[in-house]
Amino acid sequence: MSNKTRRAALRQKSARQPLPWWPFALAGGSALFVALIAFAVWQAAGGTLEAKVPVEVQGAPSLKADKEKVDLGSVKLGQTVEVSFRISNVGDKTLSFTEAPYVEVAEGC
Repeated sequence: MSNKTRRAALRQKSARQPLPWWPFALAGGSALFVALIAFAVWQAAGGTLEAKVPVEVQGAPSLKADKEKVDLGSVKLGQTVEVSFRISNVGDKTLSFTEAPYVEVAEGC
């Protein structure tokens, strides 16, 4: 066999074959199926990722904080302190704000 014939045979063997389409369609279909199942589970859970709180007030919205009082002790002037708390609507009606909410800090209470 001559060098030309060998090179031609190697080129034919090493030529890329087109990829089949079905593995991509199967992967896409599987991803879509998983997404649909996740969406259905999310909707069955109430359509929210937040934890549900028990209703304490009937017929109206009502806010409840997880901490009644926060004592930060003595804080020097210029020192930054931070506290966090969770506020939940414990009423059975939707809570909406007519103005931007704010937090009032009471000193010496």
